[in-house]
Amino acid sequence: MNTTVMDEFAGLSRFKLYLALSRTPHGLLDLATPMLAALLWLGHPPGIPVLVLGSIAAFAGYTAVYAINDIVDYRTDRDKIRQAGFQRDVDYLDAVYVRHPLARGLLTMTEAIAWAGSWAVISLVAAFLLNPVCAGILVAGCLLEAAYCLLLRVSQFRTLVSGVVKTLGGMAAVFAVDHTPEPTLLLLLFLWLFFWEIGGQNVPADWHDIEEDKALAARTVPVVYGSRGASIIVLTTLSVSLILGGVFLGLTPLGLPVALQLAALAAGGFFLLLPAARLFKSRHRDEAAALFNRASYYPLSLLVLVLTAPLF
Repeated sequence: MNTTVMDEFAGLSRFKLYLALSRTPHGLLDLATPMLAALLWLGHPPGIPVLVLGSIAAFAGYTAVYAINDIVDYRTDRDKIRQAGFQRDVDYLDAVYVRHPLARGLLTMTEAIAWAGSWAVISLVAAFLLNPVCAGILVAGCLLEAAYCLLLRVSQFRTLVSGVVKTLGGMAAVFAVDHTPEPTLLLLLFLWLFFWEIGGQNVPADWHDIEEDKALAARTVPVVYGSRGASIIVLTTLSVSLILGGVFLGLTPLGLPVALQLAALAAGGFFLLLPAARLFKSRHRDEAAALFNRASYYPLSLLVLVLTAPLF
């Protein structure tokens, strides 16, 4: 194991290395998405058994999928690290503790697979108890995440795969509380989350790694379309997501007051459009990281707003 790596990250416990492998700080924020989807879909909180099983399935599922990303991307991440060095990137949400501990040699492949596999089994069991469809969605998410990683040097349209993967938590939450969801409303929810993921998560994350990706001849949206094209895609997809989210919130059985719908729109402006506009203007890597970080809080901000609905 490289002594430079060991010296740089000597203060991290083994447990934090596993959390870093699964990007757990980000994964905890992601839990807001299925919780929000279930609450909006039902119009009221689900029962305790569904809430408990759903929380277990969601946390374990996100933990497994993020770890799968690093396992499949092991060689690519290792090549990136060799080019970029071993600097900490403390202002980037996915770099809390350390980015890519497996590729840095801080965890072994056996440890990583055991960690990801254990959480995948826990999530699969919990999801199946909720609804076998939820278990199928989890399996699809794991396979698509692996495919997404393998497409790095193949096509920039892999961003569409990422968009699908990130919506699956919300889709599973709906099937957990409604075994026969209304297709049109379900599609609207899917597209809302899909465009948020592309503009607020995937493209900014790839922009953050643009120099390393160029060196590896990767095909990502920022590499293929440049900073101007990528910034247009970010602004466009986030604007579409905000519009679709407004429509969905207006149709949800929860019956949100107009004041809360306007507050949700304002949250979208703050967490999505403002940082996207700054990125469009500066086209700087740091602004891409800032957008990624802030957009990660968007579902949580809406969940907080929705939970206050009974007060209005």
